[in-house]
Amino acid sequence: MRPALLFAPILFLCTACPDDGGPSDGGTDGGVIEPTARPLGAHPDPARNAVAVTVRSGTATRITLELYDDAFAAAPVERIVLDGPDGDDLFTATITRTALDELGLGESFLYGFRAFGPNWPYDENWAPGSDAGFVSDVDGQGNRFNPNKLLIDPYGRELSHDPLQADHDWSHYASGPDFRTLDTGPFAPKSVYFDDDSAFGAHVERPLKDDVVYEVHVRGFTKNDPDVPEALRGTYAGAAQKAPYLAALGVTAVEFTPIHEASNDQNDLTVDDANGDNYWGYDTLNYFSPDRRYAADKSWGGPTREFKEMVEAFHNQGIKVFLDVVYNHTAELSPWGTDGDTAPIVSFRGLDNANYFQLGEDVRYYGNHNGVSPNLNPVTDIARDLVVDSIQYWHRVMGVDGYRFDLAALHGNGCLRGCFNFLPNQAGNVLRRVAEELPARPVEGGEGVDLLAEPWGAVGGTYQLGNFPAGWAQWNDQYRDTFRRDMNQLFVAEVTPGDIVTRVAGSSDLFGDRSPAHSINFIVSHDGFTLKDLVSCTEKQNDQGWPFGPSSGGSDNNISWDHGGDEALQRQAVRSLLTVSMVSAGTPMVYGGDERLRSKNCNNNTFNLDNESIWLDWTPTPEEQAHQDFVTAMLGLRAEHFGLRRDTFFTGEDPDENGLKDITWIHDSGQEAWPEFFGDANLHFIGWRIDLESAGESARSMYIGYNGWEGTVTATLPETAAGLSWNLYVDTAAAREPDNALASPEPVGATYDVAGRAVIVLIEE
Repeated sequence: MRPALLFAPILFLCTACPDDGGPSDGGTDGGVIEPTARPLGAHPDPARNAVAVTVRSGTATRITLELYDDAFAAAPVERIVLDGPDGDDLFTATITRTALDELGLGESFLYGFRAFGPNWPYDENWAPGSDAGFVSDVDGQGNRFNPNKLLIDPYGRELSHDPLQADHDWSHYASGPDFRTLDTGPFAPKSVYFDDDSAFGAHVERPLKDDVVYEVHVRGFTKNDPDVPEALRGTYAGAAQKAPYLAALGVTAVEFTPIHEASNDQNDLTVDDANGDNYWGYDTLNYFSPDRRYAADKSWGGPTREFKEMVEAFHNQGIKVFLDVVYNHTAELSPWGTDGDTAPIVSFRGLDNANYFQLGEDVRYYGNHNGVSPNLNPVTDIARDLVVDSIQYWHRVMGVDGYRFDLAALHGNGCLRGCFNFLPNQAGNVLRRVAEELPARPVEGGEGVDLLAEPWGAVGGTYQLGNFPAGWAQWNDQYRDTFRRDMNQLFVAEVTPGDIVTRVAGSSDLFGDRSPAHSINFIVSHDGFTLKDLVSCTEKQNDQGWPFGPSSGGSDNNISWDHGGDEALQRQAVRSLLTVSMVSAGTPMVYGGDERLRSKNCNNNTFNLDNESIWLDWTPTPEEQAHQDFVTAMLGLRAEHFGLRRDTFFTGEDPDENGLKDITWIHDSGQEAWPEFFGDANLHFIGWRIDLESAGESARSMYIGYNGWEGTVTATLPETAAGLSWNLYVDTAAAREPDNALASPEPVGATYDVAGRAVIVLIEE
């Protein structure tokens, strides 16, 4: 049974318990209270004027709760042995408000767990810093219990601080002979309890097909913004102040790269070397905690309140909030050394290693299909419930509207030990459960969420684009790479007109059983070059010095090109790629700062850089401001023409008999494209005409001309209806800069010269 809610005996905290943490047999109210239902973690229990604490482990034999009044206290103010385990692997206790007051803890306090199990059973002689009871660092079932390591609550709603500090690295949390008996209680992060269980209000209920997604780092968004008060820069509160900016730009969904608590406080100590820093935050410490570093209000409960206020600010502008979530691995890194006995223990590993993580055939080691550290276990109830409960919490309590699952294919893994077998519809699978329990929009008679998958992992067999359960939209790297090749690899890579039209029309080869909106059409993201760098940097330059590097890793297959160093042509290429994404069927995504020609100086893996060179620049040059105006116009064009925002695929037919097919593919001669045309890689121009009238628009049709050739192509335009003409709205050519998105439509004749690597948009009206 899945214990989303649970029933268990209640214990009261004794204010003078013995040091071994023995539970009291009564509280200030005089005894045991009848069981009540409560969620995992620490939550208020108003009916009993108490706080209920519940943690889950399928293998622990004893768990002790420690209460702290300071994050770096030498010792806890109280210890209490939790009752359990019960039949649902639950350990529970209840602490009365009276007892908390007597301990001087009040409405907010810090806490952590110590756990015993088969490889380290409880010994009455044990005390923090002792090896009493020790059997092995890891046993034959993969248990790694070590009661000297204070543990974060997996369901804790905030953390006090990072595990990595100036005087403490991962080794201090390790097992093995060197650190096995080191008590981490005085310096380990603690979970934070605060009195706030209030649910969020209404969400933005817009279909995904009508969205334009803007991916951005919450800190980098405003850290360098002079229009945001200094104390709020780089915070949730600072991001909230940019909601009107994104609304004016035309963005309808902001997607924040990971904001779950991660180890990044040491970034602030960096002067000129980012070695070992973590800016992106793709190593999660806790799946319920907003990163305290991104909060202006750092009081206990402050980050949670501030995050919810930020979400409300975006909702007030009609903008959804998406989170990039990293449920495939955690920050408890892989063991080092040769024997696998020295794995660091901070939370999940010390509570139930084999249930939370996918072990290898040798249980001292782990399955790793994410390229960083152990996979979260894809098949156990404890790990699956953690993911689903976290998603539910961020949606219903914190107000989040959608999620982009990092390396989402790993959640479809059906293997228990060290292998990978993609079974996305297996009963209980996270991918299936999330889609069933929080169904994707639109949901008849109720709210839903938007589910976005990065549909691959880091090793062979994990690439699963198009194979996710119904309801899952997916980052479409085939869309990305098709247009990168066509724009940057003429004479090098073969791209046929058929390749182009398949992607423009919504990638029915991948999503034909659902809708075009399930294709997240992007050209660049956080993981690689910016859009400007994609067309300005032929190769990555990640080994450069501070502040643009050095950064390790990064792909060598960027499909990038500097366009001969011609800055006008580089800007043209940016406009062309952005325009195509806005007129394609699917859901477009823009990388934060690309609206202002942001550059990371040819570094394509800035995961460790946290400085002014990486944060968004809010002082644009005239060229950058002109480009922002162009982006605003393009997002406005998409918003104005719902014929571009389809929830069904084109048929190539004329269902309403108005004389127009829903889409017509057109050769530059003006002829409708013939079957052989689509497979000819020597043909580089393609036009298409979309029937807007049948979609309910006042304009009759739209014509897009895409020229992948290096030279100008004279396109013969299709005939218009009597009394109507073609009007030019967009021409991305360098020669028209900055008037690329016309303020007033410009009538054109029977033909139009489309510059090399340029795109035009005409409307028949």
